[in-house]
Amino acid sequence: MPEPVVRIKDLRKSFGDHEVLCGINLEIESGETLVVIGPSGSGKSTLLRCTNYLEVPTSGSVEIDGVPFALPNVSRRVQERHLNKMRAQVGMVFQRFNLFPHKTALANVMEGLLAVRRMGRADAENRATEMLERVGLSDKLNAYPAQLSGGQQQRVAITRALVMEPKVMLFDEATSALDPELIEEVLVVMTQLANEGLTMIVVTHEMDFARDVAREVMFMDNGVIVEKGPPEEMFSSPKHERTRSFLRKILRSS
Repeated sequence: MPEPVVRIKDLRKSFGDHEVLCGINLEIESGETLVVIGPSGSGKSTLLRCTNYLEVPTSGSVEIDGVPFALPNVSRRVQERHLNKMRAQVGMVFQRFNLFPHKTALANVMEGLLAVRRMGRADAENRATEMLERVGLSDKLNAYPAQLSGGQQQRVAITRALVMEPKVMLFDEATSALDPELIEEVLVVMTQLANEGLTMIVVTHEMDFARDVAREVMFMDNGVIVEKGPPEEMFSSPKHERTRSFLRKILRSS
């Protein structure tokens, strides 16, 4: 069997006395789209932030292609270099777009290629232009974030992560800050990426996306995985009453 792209073992994260993740075990195969659903405060965003070590887990481990984020018995400097190398393999898109307001769309996308990959400016510009064209923004290369709609800004943020050629992409409620009419343009890009075989973990309340695009849907509550399965099974016959209750409420409001 091939190595899973993401392997999470007994992952725990506490903030003070509050344990937010309570022993998460998870494996994600190459090309899989895992959609994570659950109520606010269930640990979904913390799981993503621990997956790329934006939050350092209290205990447990995270591996990308069999390589752990945390190395045993190394100096802080060596560990920091390793973390930076590992994070470059895990792209993340947040609720807020976090674009540099003083840089154009093209410059925002080029930033990682120049600063992290040390790519030459001409090559970086060509690569960033190509990627922005791919998400339908060829006419916005020189626009600043303030000149873009929320959906366009989020597509720039997605492109900024994609241009680094990550092994896995994490989406943390990528459409929740958008007006309803702008959500679809972002979901179209995410669906295209899933169909192209990009490995993705997506935290979202967009149930149609989960139903149509996910290979598996995972329901979290109170820091644990309550259940996980194919979308047709999760939406038609969830095993746990807590899952059924959550889905009844969210589907009624959608």
